[in-house]
Amino acid sequence: MASSSNDDSLKLPKNTLYKDISPHQWPIIYSSNYNIGFLYMEKLHPFDSSKWGSIINFLRQAKMITNDTIVNPNEATTDDLLLVHTKRYLSSLNWSIQVARVLEVPPIALLPNFIVQWRVLKPLRYQTGGSILAGKLALERGWSINVGGGFHHCSSDRGGGFCAYADLTLLIMNLFNYYSDRIKKILIVDLDAHQGNGHEGDFINDERGVIIRDEIVFSKCIRERNIPIVMCTSGGYQRTNARVIADSILNLFTKKLISC
Repeated sequence: MASSSNDDSLKLPKNTLYKDISPHQWPIIYSSNYNIGFLYMEKLHPFDSSKWGSIINFLRQAKMITNDTIVNPNEATTDDLLLVHTKRYLSSLNWSIQVARVLEVPPIALLPNFIVQWRVLKPLRYQTGGSILAGKLALERGWSINVGGGFHHCSSDRGGGFCAYADLTLLIMNLFNYYSDRIKKILIVDLDAHQGNGHEGDFINDERGVIIRDEIVFSKCIRERNIPIVMCTSGGYQRTNARVIADSILNLFTKKLISC
């Protein structure tokens, strides 16, 4: 006899990226480990690789959040990543030249891989853990924001465009696995000017996936339809983007579309 979806979920291993948060905490996820930097190598790329910390600083200055009210994620482990990624792809990241291609930062190819893992890929694994956690918190609170993540150019077996891990696919697959009794369909709304070819490729043959670009309004999801929503901020890396993203979050707060 086939097991029910609830029985199947009970057999799953404990998700170490999921955690409960206190009532006083916002479902806003961030870690200082998100930020990338090593001997000013980040200056060789036009992307602002410390924008995530800048966003949080702007929100602190506006007195919207404090250190105690944000949620710290765990780093995604190899086992976590293997839910979606192939072993071959993850192994390829042990070569600095491959990471340089994925992130489109050629000088990274000259660095020893242990440094690349520590100062470049580890921050991206923390952001990936944050995205996976954001899915759970959105179900519980109705919304969540991962201040990092949104690596929409990465698929299960290929990275690119500064996207080394398929955090969006991982977020979705974890929800399908652990909340199969509640989640049947997930909508990806991609507002980046570049097509999100990573998650698109992962779900192109999955009938549960629905992708619509350029339509996201918190009021439509939360106020009118009570649909949980996850927001990830990656995609804009110019030096002015952190301020723009922070202002967008503050605007949602001012209009009472998000609250603790």
